[in-house]
Parts: sequence; structure tokens; C-alpha cells
Amino acid sequence: MILSMTGYGKASAEFQGKKITAEVKSLNSKALDLSTRIASVYREKEMEVRAMLTQSLERGKVEFCLWVEQLDHVNAGLINGELVSAYYCQMEEISQKYGIPVPADYWQTLMRMPDVLSRSDMQQELSEEEWLVARDVVQNAIGQLMTFRRQEGEALQKKFEEKLDNIAALLAGIEPYEKMRVEKIRQRITEGLASIPEVQYDRNRLEQEMIYYIEKLDINEEKQRLANHLDYFRKTMDEGHGQGKKLGFIAQEMGREINTTGSKSNLAEMQNIVVKMKDELEQIKEQVLNVM
Repeated sequence: MILSMTGYGKASAEFQGKKITAEVKSLNSKALDLSTRIASVYREKEMEVRAMLTQSLERGKVEFCLWVEQLDHVNAGLINGELVSAYYCQMEEISQKYGIPVPADYWQTLMRMPDVLSRSDMQQELSEEEWLVARDVVQNAIGQLMTFRRQEGEALQKKFEEKLDNIAALLAGIEPYEKMRVEKIRQRITEGLASIPEVQYDRNRLEQEMIYYIEKLDINEEKQRLANHLDYFRKTMDEGHGQGKKLGFIAQEMGREINTTGSKSNLAEMQNIVVKMKDELEQIKEQVLNVM
């Protein structure tokens, strides 16, 4: 089963009044293009996080974010009472000394003074216990993204199977027109010669030339190679993930055979079928860019 490069995963966990969250998303890319945003408390583990992402995701334009939040019930600031009292005394003293009116709301003013509030969410040293929790969060987010990729891969494979079936059906539809085309070529040449009565020609030589001309327009080899490419595309999908580039190469080869068939098809009905095959193949090429 193939995998898509498109995916999204998000996971969270709580640890000692903190909420640790990891989010990862990916889009298609020729190689692994990884960008990370990691909270400062976990910055020392960035290389380990990158190794986890690289090992699991392999390809794609990947954006990863790991952050931590303090829960509401522990997020309140701690008021420095002694500092508040000192600020209050200074304000009273300055007011009396210089005749400056005191604030109508002391608390609003005092709470804005430097260092009155000491935050409880200040960065602390990362403990091994917290990192184990954070690491599991990262792994769970990656796991969710991989699940997403598998689901998208299943949808892509169904789409490819449908398009391959359509191309195979169109290829089979060419055969009746091939026989008609040979007869039309023979008839056109014969009628052309008959319209010039003064021209003398060797009928055996004419037959040889007609056989040569018809062989030049023969598309049996192109049809066989295209059928082989269709089968090879299916088998490659069944080999598992990591086949995106290979599927792209096979699609290119399919395009070459279809184009050659079109260049040899001097019959309108055959050319119409070739155009339809090109349309089906183009949809495969667009989607194969998303395959791992």
C-alpha cells in the first residue's frame, strides 16, 4: 500500500500543571524539508526530535511545533507583598513631598510596577520525567500523521487503479480502428494511382511499399509496452511505501508510449482515444507527486 506525503497530527499530555502539545503537518516535496519550532525548555532535545521526525517521515515538506502551556489553576502570578508595600510607601512620600495627587486606584498602579508579579511559568530546568512525557507526545503526533498518510494513500491508490483501468479500456478500444486504418490506407493509395491512368507501376513493388508504409505506422509494440507499464505501475504500488519516485518514472514511460501511438495514428478516431488516454495519465502524474 502506498502512502501519501500529505498528513497532519496533533497530540497533548499534562505533566505537573503543564500542558505539552506537539503538532506536525506535511506536504509533498522531492526530499525531506524539515522545519521545527520548539519551546525553549525543550530546545536541548531538538536533535533527538529531528531524528524521530526524519526516521518516521522520510519525505515531504514537514512543519513541526512543540510547545508547553501552564494550566489555568497554576498560572496565576505570585504577588511580592514586601515590594508592593515599599512601592506604596514611596508613592505616599512623593505625593506629600511634591504635592502630587495620589492615584485613584492604588492597586492598578502598583500591579504595573516592576517585579511585583513573579510568574509561576518561568522556565525551569527540564527533568527526565517531563522529557519522557514530551517525547511520547511527539511520538503520538507523528503516529497520527502516519495514520493520516495511510488513509490518504489508500484513497490515492484507488484513484490510480481507476485511471489505469480507464487507460487499459481506451487502449483496447483502439484495436478496431487499427484494422480499419490499414484498409483505408490501402484503398486511398490504390484509388490515387487509379486516378492517374497514364502512370504505369509494378503491382508487386506497390505491395512491398504499402507493407513498408503500414509497418511504419504499426503500433503493436507501443501497445504492448504501454500494457506492460500499466501492470508494472500496479505491482509497484503493491510493494509498499517509498515508491513515489519510481511511480513517477513509470508514468513518464507511459506518456512516451501514448505520445508515440498518437504520432502514428493518422485516423481521427484513434487520435481522439489517444487524447483521452493523455487526460487520464495527466491526472495520474498530478497525484503521483503526493506519493511517498
